Amino acid sequence: IVKFYETKQYKKGLKAADQILKKFPEHGETLSMKGLTLNSMDRKEEAYELVRNGLKFDLRSHICWHVYGLLYRSDRNYGEAIKCYINALRLDKENTQILRDLALLQVQMRDRSGFVETRRQLLKLKPANKNNWVGFAVAHHLNGSPAQ
Repeated sequence: IVKFYETKQYKKGLKAADQILKKFPEHGETLSMKGLTLNSMDRKEEAYELVRNGLKFDLRSHICWHVYGLLYRSDRNYGEAIKCYINALRLDKENTQILRDLALLQVQMRDRSGFVETRRQLLKLKPANKNNWVGFAVAHHLNGSPAQ
């Protein structure tokens, strides 16, 4: 489903999700991904309902929380999206994709100290990646502490 979503083959993604849901109708992550796919097809109400159901069935899934945050971000509700990303990170502390998404929203919301901490976590996870060093330096510059 993720592959179809990333290549914008939404109808194929929905078919794949429906096949999985026939066998496992309460699979939270599949429900959430189906909701994300529907969101991209401009069926927002249905998408939110599916993602909420996915969370209800699998509250301990970082994927469900991440998808919920992506829905909020697409609707420009950045505060709620940040809360969802933080919940996702409680369940999977070392997920670089969630950390990058969180850092993006923290800059958008001008949460500079949170941005510095998120970039620090990314740097600890992958110190060989030059982008993480640049992001960390930019975070400190935006926070007003470039000497760090």
